[in-house]
Amino acid sequence: MSIEVIPAIDILNGKCVRLTQGDYSRQKIYNEHPLEVARQFEDAGLKRLHLVDLDGARQGTVKNWSVLETLAGKTSLIIDFGGGISSNKDLQIVFDSGAAFASVGSIAVKDEILFLEWLVKFGAARFLLGADVRKEKISISGWQEDTEIWVYDFLEKYIQAGISRIFCTDISLDGAMEGPSLDLYKNIVQKFPDLYFIASGGIRSLDDIFKLEELGCKGAILGKAIYEGLIKLKDLAKC
Repeated sequence: MSIEVIPAIDILNGKCVRLTQGDYSRQKIYNEHPLEVARQFEDAGLKRLHLVDLDGARQGTVKNWSVLETLAGKTSLIIDFGGGISSNKDLQIVFDSGAAFASVGSIAVKDEILFLEWLVKFGAARFLLGADVRKEKISISGWQEDTEIWVYDFLEKYIQAGISRIFCTDISLDGAMEGPSLDLYKNIVQKFPDLYFIASGGIRSLDDIFKLEELGCKGAILGKAIYEGLIKLKDLAKC
């Protein structure tokens, strides 16, 4: 496959969990030791890791930076880290702890001036912009707060500011194992053909990944399908 497969680890209370549709009351713990999971991904030949600080996303400041530091120091995975990055201090901690990319979303809505300052200071290439959507409208703060911002306007604004890598999650499908939001992703890829677009949410099989590749997606973030055994790491290694 030419599409980049990016496994996800979501951290809550230091443990590897998955939520369903962003609902903290619908969580399942898959492993109490994130490093074990990260090493399994590395051993399977995967190169990237999408690391999400769920505690940070809920509390509005980075909390699980020590997990990032451990995974960055003890694996060769290229890690993007997100969840609660809302200040200069948060961002510096994330980069100092070993993240190759900072995944941000809420700050781009809540404090556009600060985010644009970061793009200038650190370079837009260090950021992975997250567009979490519900019915094509942006949601923020760990999916707990909906906005009236149309996803296409959101993307257009920051592409013009230099952002070239974006991942989009259809919240209604995340963790639901019902397949990815193909129509939404097709629209985004067609509107922004030069974008390094990463699809996220609902991926349940290798076939889903192939469909995303056919649409022109450059990457696919997946988590629950791996943890539930619907997609085998050995099969991903063969792709």
